Amino acid sequence: MSRNIETVNTYLDGFRRLDHEQILSCLTDDIKWTVFGAFQLTGKDAYDKAIDGAPEFVDPPELNVVRMVEQDDVVMAELTGTVRRAAGGEMRMSMAEVFVMRQGKIAERRAWVIPLNENEYR
Repeated sequence: MSRNIETVNTYLDGFRRLDHEQILSCLTDDIKWTVFGAFQLTGKDAYDKAIDGAPEFVDPPELNVVRMVEQDDVVMAELTGTVRRAAGGEMRMSMAEVFVMRQGKIAERRAWVIPLNENEYR
């Protein structure tokens, strides 16, 4: 397993537990995070404040890696996940994540999150 994939796996493990210290240890100071259709932020301080997610969600998300591929300093991951809603119920989702790496750390994260309302593809 490459250093970059190890970093992404460590990052995802931290996100599954909302372990701020572990997550932040995987990022460059100038990290850029974009969730298309939702938000964009830059820097570790802003990232730290966004880790716990939107107030409508509770508890850490369940994240499952479907596949991960790497080319040069880019790791791409296909994920599925579930997160509990504060109002009750849960949101199931399919995600595509692009991690741009610099010296073994995540310098940019780009995410596409698609809620699944009916089945594994809708």
